[in-house]
Amino acid sequence: MKYYLLVITLVASILLSAQNQLKLSYHLPANIQYNPKIPTPKSIIGHEIGEWHITHDKLVEYMKALTNVSDRITIENRGKTFEDRPIILLTITSPENHKNIDEIRSNHLKLVEAESNSLKVDTMPLIVYQGFSVHGNEPSGSNASLLLAYHLAAAEGPEIEELLKNTVILLDPSFNPDGLQRFASWVNVNKSHHINPDPNDREFSEVWPKGRTNHYWFDLNRDWLPVQLPESRARINTYNNWMPNIVTDHHETSPFRTFFFQPGVLSRVHPLTPKANQELTKEIGYYHAKTLNEIGSLYFTEERYDDFYYGKGSTFPDINGAIGILFEQGSSRGHAQHTENGLLTFPFTIRNQFKTALSTLQAGNDMRVKLLNYQRGFFNNVRNENNKDVTKAYVFGDEEDLAKTYHLAEILKRHNITVNKLKSNLNINGKSFDKDACFIVPTNQSKSKIIKAIFETRTTFSDSLFYDISAWTYPLAFNVDYTELNSNKYIGDEVSDLQLPKGKVTFKSNYAYLMKWHEYYTPKALSKILNKGIRAKVGLKPFSLNNESFDYGTILIPVQNQNLNDDEIFNFLSEVTQSSHVTITAVNTGITERGIDLGSSMFKTIENPKVAMLVGQGIASYDSGEIWHLFDQRYQMNITKLDLLYLKNLSISKYSTIIIPSTSMKLDKSVVDKLKSWVKNGGVLIGYKNTVKWLSLNNFIKLDYLESKVEAKNVRFDQKENFKGAQSIGGAIFSTELDKSHPINFGYKNSNLPMFRRTKIFIKPDSTSYNNPIKYTKDPLLSGYISKPNLEVLKGTVPFQVKKLGKGKVIVFTDNTNFRGFWYGTNKLLMNAVFFAKNM
Repeated sequence: MKYYLLVITLVASILLSAQNQLKLSYHLPANIQYNPKIPTPKSIIGHEIGEWHITHDKLVEYMKALTNVSDRITIENRGKTFEDRPIILLTITSPENHKNIDEIRSNHLKLVEAESNSLKVDTMPLIVYQGFSVHGNEPSGSNASLLLAYHLAAAEGPEIEELLKNTVILLDPSFNPDGLQRFASWVNVNKSHHINPDPNDREFSEVWPKGRTNHYWFDLNRDWLPVQLPESRARINTYNNWMPNIVTDHHETSPFRTFFFQPGVLSRVHPLTPKANQELTKEIGYYHAKTLNEIGSLYFTEERYDDFYYGKGSTFPDINGAIGILFEQGSSRGHAQHTENGLLTFPFTIRNQFKTALSTLQAGNDMRVKLLNYQRGFFNNVRNENNKDVTKAYVFGDEEDLAKTYHLAEILKRHNITVNKLKSNLNINGKSFDKDACFIVPTNQSKSKIIKAIFETRTTFSDSLFYDISAWTYPLAFNVDYTELNSNKYIGDEVSDLQLPKGKVTFKSNYAYLMKWHEYYTPKALSKILNKGIRAKVGLKPFSLNNESFDYGTILIPVQNQNLNDDEIFNFLSEVTQSSHVTITAVNTGITERGIDLGSSMFKTIENPKVAMLVGQGIASYDSGEIWHLFDQRYQMNITKLDLLYLKNLSISKYSTIIIPSTSMKLDKSVVDKLKSWVKNGGVLIGYKNTVKWLSLNNFIKLDYLESKVEAKNVRFDQKENFKGAQSIGGAIFSTELDKSHPINFGYKNSNLPMFRRTKIFIKPDSTSYNNPIKYTKDPLLSGYISKPNLEVLKGTVPFQVKKLGKGKVIVFTDNTNFRGFWYGTNKLLMNAVFFAKNM
């Protein structure tokens, strides 16, 4: 045994010593000459690739240095991240192609058009978009991008000349600049001079929230379809400008796995993806296998990962006539780590990424004509399917919430989808669509498959397992009315200049102003009003005034007895309406035609909330980031992030509201008692997902639960993971019925609300009916997968509860109402809990 350990130690020592003496030749192909005028990575960044983790600033520095000396490369800055880092893109091709790059791009885009059959694809370059490290703590990709850029700039000989003549390479070296910088700083700071591969070392245990995500802790590899974040907007703009043929997405996975490349699980490919797509993916895969065989790297395909959710970088291309390819490299998570597959070094992971980047280009060069023809055929088939499709258009909108309607149209426009005005008012399928408040989307356009993916509901599947969510129907996510049309007669003019609605104050009043609570940005407006020191009240009952109806939750701003005079109030409210895109109605009387008068005790004063959120180890970073982003970016409201590390020593008395995202945290009894005392003294505690069970366990709230139990019968041992997976709720959409009079539902026009669900927390309804303002319907499934046993348990349960605790309130949501930043339709539930909890 001692001898065996000695051998292991000696081998590891030799390998680590070799890493400390890294040379560029370790990564590069043999027998290729490189132009000495092209700077090597080390000459610019100061170290060999793999010796240290590249920081984003050094990565950009090197790419700029290459561009300055190479006539094969141009660089562009497509914007900035939330941390003001540049989102760069390199365009790499032959010098001759660069001279005609606009013509090449223009001709290539014709492949999606009807007249593309006249194009001679055998003379056209292939477009390959290669992207790296969308997860910042999966860094081997971005480090490999330096090697790829150097190789493409400096390699000499007929092979590279042919490749660059036949290919335009869009090199995106860092999909996630902020996350990459965060992770590189961590591992570099914790690196030992004598590299320590012990997995227990601090180097391999990042602090919360880790480097995977962007500034607001979003998973950028779920945002290709929603396009809510600046990094995503840059790459989707690039995608539409070029419509590439191959898109690669270089990731990392667990240190205990080897190397994955697509195709993935064939039974979990989205039905809108053509079969030929997977066949071509497999053909390209043979090139990856060949290059990995040559260097002895283990790999696997057709398991674990799938091509279902179109919001991922490797799946989004599949619905756009391209081949998306996911790479997953077993991660060293630092500079070197012992794993069950031996010593895994950072340079080794980089080399695998670099080699498969090259095999992608080789496959593209060899398959160029086939891939170009596939793309042309894809869009020819789209046009044929469009002609046969009985659905000619989708109409959507909400006349009470123009901003939310705008943001859905905005997503469509970002995908180069044509959006039109509605020609006339429309009443269909029990729904009314106002031509001035709705949009219509014709299906007869080249992006019709994306349109279907965005609008369709799907409840039957060939597989019960999903790597990601099984439903994302956008009009349901936005909670707007929508329907399919089998006619084009309602299609009006194309929307060329999409703009957020303009806000206004109807006129100057010396009596009062009213703001309906339906519009998406009303919380932003109310926050500005309260921060100005202006008193505002919320109406707990509806009323009518001047022949206009005002629903539950209308905000009343009296003019008298304010800190500002009537002119100052009018001028300030005018500014608020313009920046918040809302209309405020001026009135000169408190007498209403129906319902409560403006002086009624049913108008309750709103306190200006001071909101905090618990963050840190044990708290779900995705959920936290979505809440932070909602407050900071959408509503321009402050939210204080309280880290669990120092919560024990903080005074929390100044906060009116504390939010706990989904958690598995363990707090000292003294901290639990502190939170409980704070609630009893009048605080509002809001808990999401797993926090619901935590609050129950710690006696903040009393809830009764239902459980879904399914016994494994006739299930083999090798099927147990699939059996367990089929019982999870991976992400589906369900219908709820609302009690609109309850403050949690203020601002909702309809009495039904689609809600996203990803947990198996089933709360029994309260015995008092009015304590169940949101309740799943008897037939709740709208879109997505759920097992029959789970569906039966879900029916009639409640996703929301509020209970008193002393003078305060404890509010719980079983699921995430702010999912991935695009679930606009339920954002207001959180805002209602923040502003109106005292009235619940």
